[in-house]
Amino acid sequence: MRRFISKYFPLIPVAVVIIMSMFSHSCANTTQAPKGGLKDTIPPVIVKVSPKPGSVNVPVKGVQIVFTFNEYVVVKEPKGIYLSPPQQKAPKYKIKGKSLVVYFEEDLLPDLTYTLELTGAVADNNEGNMFPGFTTFFSTGPSLDSMFVTGSVYDCNDLKPIKGATVMLYKDHRDSAIFLERPVASSKTDDWGFFSIRNIKDTLYRAYALVDANNNNIYDPDEDKIAFLDTLLRPAHVVNDTLPELIKFDAKDTLSCLSRHSDIVLNVFKERPSKQMLMNKKRTSDRSAYITFMAPDARIDSLWFRGFPAENVITEFNAPKDCLLLWINDSRRMPDTLKLSVKYWKTDTLGVLNPVTEELRLVDEDKPKGRVRKPVEHKDTICPVKLTAVPERFELEGIIMEFEDPPFLGYFDSLVFRSINPKQVEQDERFTIQRDSTNLRRYIITPDVDILEGYEYVFKVPHRVFRDINGHWNDSTNVKVALPKGEDLSSFSLNLTGVNEKYIVQMLDDKKTKTLFEYVVDSDRRLLFPYLTKGKYCIRITEDINRNGLVDTGNLLERRQPEKVRFLKTDDQDFFDIPEKSEIEQELNLIEFMKD
Repeated sequence: MRRFISKYFPLIPVAVVIIMSMFSHSCANTTQAPKGGLKDTIPPVIVKVSPKPGSVNVPVKGVQIVFTFNEYVVVKEPKGIYLSPPQQKAPKYKIKGKSLVVYFEEDLLPDLTYTLELTGAVADNNEGNMFPGFTTFFSTGPSLDSMFVTGSVYDCNDLKPIKGATVMLYKDHRDSAIFLERPVASSKTDDWGFFSIRNIKDTLYRAYALVDANNNNIYDPDEDKIAFLDTLLRPAHVVNDTLPELIKFDAKDTLSCLSRHSDIVLNVFKERPSKQMLMNKKRTSDRSAYITFMAPDARIDSLWFRGFPAENVITEFNAPKDCLLLWINDSRRMPDTLKLSVKYWKTDTLGVLNPVTEELRLVDEDKPKGRVRKPVEHKDTICPVKLTAVPERFELEGIIMEFEDPPFLGYFDSLVFRSINPKQVEQDERFTIQRDSTNLRRYIITPDVDILEGYEYVFKVPHRVFRDINGHWNDSTNVKVALPKGEDLSSFSLNLTGVNEKYIVQMLDDKKTKTLFEYVVDSDRRLLFPYLTKGKYCIRITEDINRNGLVDTGNLLERRQPEKVRFLKTDDQDFFDIPEKSEIEQELNLIEFMKD
């Protein structure tokens, strides 16, 4: 008996646990799912930092910064762990229990103040609640730098805040420093485009913002976006951790985030490529092709197709002059391969523009090989004509007629424009037609008659009116348009004064993605935006300094900012509401409005 007890007694606790677990499972097997508590919406909280913020004489070798939280956390965005001044390699990290341990692959520099940011990097392990952020600071020397500077970073075109931009300060005031060196202090912008660079020296800096594509803290013009401050910057504030500018707020806390003061504002832009060279080529049809360049404003001295007279070559640049469309106006049968010679100014290895001649082969890749013939479709035998008339813009813009290839012959007197009154009585109307100065395939038809509500208007291109360079005639086509109907429609008019420059005025949707109306003005005038439905709209005004009708970007080495953009604001918003059945007028003095 004793032998039995001594042999099996150790197994009794295990059997008890098994039996209890079986009964427990049976009891839990009900028809209702167990109910949990309220969902955790509280982000993690730091309970300890080691070394303590403000520590001095921190070792330059093997140091680790440990952030201990009140719960288990994960790193959602490693780029949000940011050291200033930055090293060549980004900080590394590991999770140890409820702690985030940050360490560095390079030694720290002696007698230097560092900051380590957690911005949009950490979330709790269970619900993914984001930790708003925290900045610790320490020195590898006996004292801490004590000044700070704040600011905001926006996109130069839509003025939206840029999240995750790197704002950098340099004591080297040469513009070349940002191409060659890492900054002496830096920080990342939050969801609101706001930044604070703290614990820096009281001295003069060059300030830049960088949308750093490869995250190396050095400016690469071909990849990155850049912003720069026109003047030298000297910090004017002493660090005080109770200031809202130095507190990491939850991005959803709008009031707190907007309460922060920005010392400087930086608008990032993408520079035009600095190197010029011929990039791409493509044969688009028997008699058409295009070539593209790396940079705009390509300078071409001459070009020619082998075997075709120069006067038979039609060319058309796009507005930035980085793409050239080509057509051969010749009735002969085209070869499978066109040989094009282009003499243009190309950037050499020293960055200097020099004239070169390049030979290009343009192959008709759509043409069947061998004796196989491509089936001829109707679209291959006509001159395509596209007619466009937008009801909301018909009074302002008229009708647009556009060709795929340049028309070689046209009987413009055969074009027909008619009005149809509410009783369906048709009447021929007068109109003018003008070729677009920037597009030789585009024509603008302007009615020479008052456009009336309740009327329909038809523009017709009859059969065989235009013949293109391929020898094809057009099919008959027409477009019908009428002014928008509806008692709920509204209008907005903008009375501009103080117009001392050329400006581009655009009405956009509330997302700033679609242009609804556009005017180019160089004198005081009234702009009308008619037939608007109830909703939100934006008015964007761009100062067109070089008067080219384009929104031009900036240039760092030339110290040229992008052309200034402003939005008409209502209640600190870039958009405004248009109610139903309203006629809204607004006065705007552009001299005052475009001031910084």
